[in-house]
Amino acid sequence: MVQQALAKKGNFFHIYDFRVKAGKEEEFIEKFVEFDYSDANPMHKSAAQVKDGVLLRHTEDSQRFYLIAEWADVAEHARILVKLKDLHPEFVGLIEDADKGAFTPDYAEVVSSTPQEILDAAAAE
Repeated sequence: MVQQALAKKGNFFHIYDFRVKAGKEEEFIEKFVEFDYSDANPMHKSAAQVKDGVLLRHTEDSQRFYLIAEWADVAEHARILVKLKDLHPEFVGLIEDADKGAFTPDYAEVVSSTPQEILDAAAAE
């Protein structure tokens, strides 16, 4: 099996950490997926998005979610995020304190990523 690093050194992750309103978790997932994979999502139209995002749900707190994706340019993500917020996607209204900035990402630079030759050697064993 060929292994791949999760991300490339020098790129960035956007990391959202938020809570969904109680009892709205499944509706949130449904509305998020509906919007995320639609043509209305401006994030998927940017060449700066290196790897598509994934929505994660905390294993012990069903109201807590994370959204992460790899980008080559933080400023480009932030610019597009303004456009996305102007669209008022339905899923955002299901997030606790979304009107107070709860659906705002942190950005982190990938400063270490396993070199491909090491991953290839591990896969060959």
